[in-house]
Amino acid sequence: MKSLFTSTVLVLALAAGTALTLGAPARAQRLGPHSDGPIDITADELEVQNKACISIWRGKAEALQGTARVRADVMKAFMEPKPGKAGATGTGACGDLIRIEADGSVYYLTDKDQRARGDHGVYEASSDTVTLTGDVVAVQGQNVLRGTRMVFNTQTGEGHLTGNAAGRNTAERPRGVFYPSKKKDQAQQQQPSGAQ
Repeated sequence: MKSLFTSTVLVLALAAGTALTLGAPARAQRLGPHSDGPIDITADELEVQNKACISIWRGKAEALQGTARVRADVMKAFMEPKPGKAGATGTGACGDLIRIEADGSVYYLTDKDQRARGDHGVYEASSDTVTLTGDVVAVQGQNVLRGTRMVFNTQTGEGHLTGNAAGRNTAERPRGVFYPSKKKDQAQQQQPSGAQ
């Protein structure tokens, strides 16, 4: 992701407040299937480590892009360090977004009825994946999935859920509860009697 993370911009952003928008994507990097444009991060407090190209967002941190959002107690954004003069690194010049790490009460939302939570979350920009670990609960409408590790591809919408155990009648296996669609039931109830 093309970044606004230069020493000057970070100092200005820190002085102006705690909201900072990461620039337009250089390659497809999306937090959600229908997300596009810049990633906007905000929190109660921001710490910037220019030489390491890391920003640490504390206190009700939230990353937004389109309809997708990541919420957590603490969020770290890692940017690609750019080489300085004569190939030196650590100058504070930063490039594309590499990943976002989220800790404590992590929520990942892609739509109004699709959300997941966990104890720890990582968004990897190179693979456009969100990984949630810990006590993972994913909800779509009334349907609920539980496990200990979920990997979600933000481009395709495909996911993989695992647990800490295997075998019948063991705790901490992946589990899902799925409810039938009410639209189908309502359509059947509205048919006149005798209609086949």
